Amino acid sequence: MPTPTRNLDATLAAIAPLDERRRAAAWTRLDALTKPRRSLGRLEELAATAATVLGDRRGTKSVLVFAGDHGVAAEGVSAYPPEVTAQMVANFAAGGAAVNVIARQHGIDVVVVDVGVATAAPPPAGVVAARVARGTRNMLREPAMTAAEARRALEVGIAIAEREAARGVVMIALGEMGIGNTTAAAAITAALLRVPVASVVGPGTGLDAAGVARKQEVVTAVLARHDLDATRPLDVLAAVGGLEIAAIAGACLGAAAAGCLVVVDGFIAGAGALVALRLAPAARPYCIFAHRSPEPGHAAILAALDARPLLDLEMRLGEGTGACLGIALVETSLRVLDEMATFESAGVAGRRDAGADGPVER
Repeated sequence: MPTPTRNLDATLAAIAPLDERRRAAAWTRLDALTKPRRSLGRLEELAATAATVLGDRRGTKSVLVFAGDHGVAAEGVSAYPPEVTAQMVANFAAGGAAVNVIARQHGIDVVVVDVGVATAAPPPAGVVAARVARGTRNMLREPAMTAAEARRALEVGIAIAEREAARGVVMIALGEMGIGNTTAAAAITAALLRVPVASVVGPGTGLDAAGVARKQEVVTAVLARHDLDATRPLDVLAAVGGLEIAAIAGACLGAAAAGCLVVVDGFIAGAGALVALRLAPAARPYCIFAHRSPEPGHAAILAALDARPLLDLEMRLGEGTGACLGIALVETSLRVLDEMATFESAGVAGRRDAGADGPVER
C-alpha cells in the first residue's frame, strides 16, 4: 500500500492560495491573440483557470480510477451484482473499459487503484494494491467504515496523487468503480448539503422506477440511523461513504497540495470532491468539473460548489470518462494560450479599445 509523504492534516495545511498574477498574465496574452477579444468564450476562461494553477508547467496527465465495494449493495440498490466491481477492475487492467479507450485517445495514463474491492484475491497485475478493507460494511446496519479506515483511504488517495505529481503529472482526473456507490454518493450529498433524499437519488446503473424508490427508502433509513452532522465531513464519510470515495477526496486534496489541476468526473467523483472541499475550501480553485451527470444528486453538488461543468453529454458511466474529455478540453485551451500568434507577432492590426479582465472559469 502506498504511503503518503504527508498525512491528511499536513496535506490540508499544504494547500496554498493560487497566484492571481498568473490569471492576469493569461488574460493579457489571451486578449493579445489574433482573434476578436473573448471570441473563444469559455475555452479562454478555461485556459486562464488552468494557467493560474499550472503557470507555464506542461506535463503528463493521468486519470485515477479508485475501486471499492459497498456493503449496502446487499439491499438491492444496484441493477448489477457486487462481483462486477472486481470484474471491471480486471477489465481496466486489460485496457478494455470505456475510460481506457478515451484515455488512450488523449494520451492520458490510467492508474487503477484497488482501495476496497471485496475479494480475497489480490488485484490484477498493473493495478495498485492499496486495499484498506474488503469493501465497506452495510451502512443501513452500521457505519460503512471506522474513522481509521476512512482516514486510511483518504491517505491512499493523497499518496497516489503525490506519486503522480512526483513523476511529472500536472493534470489529475478523478474516477471510480464500485457497485452501490451512487447510493453512498447520494447519502453523502444529502447529509452534507441538507437536501431531501428524493432530490439526490437516481437510477445509477439503470434501476427502474421501483428500484429508484427502493434506493430512496434505503438512503432515507441510512440517514435516520446515523443522525449525521453536516459540519463534520469526516464523520459523514465514515458513516455513509465508500473507500473509493474517500480515496477520491484524498486525491483531490493531495493533487491540490502538489499544485496539480484537478479534473473531477461526475456524481461519484463529485461526492468525493465535495468531502474534500468541505475539509479544505482552499482546494476549490484547483478544481475543474468536467461534465454534468444526469444523476440528480450531481446538480446539487455542482450548485453547492458554484461549479459550471464543461460538458453536458448525458454521461453517467463514471470511471473518469467525462474527466478525460475534460482534460482534452483543458489541453486544447492551453494550446490556444501557448501557440496562437499575437496581433503584434503576426503583424495583424488589433482593435483600438481596451478590454476588461476576463471572467473566472468554474
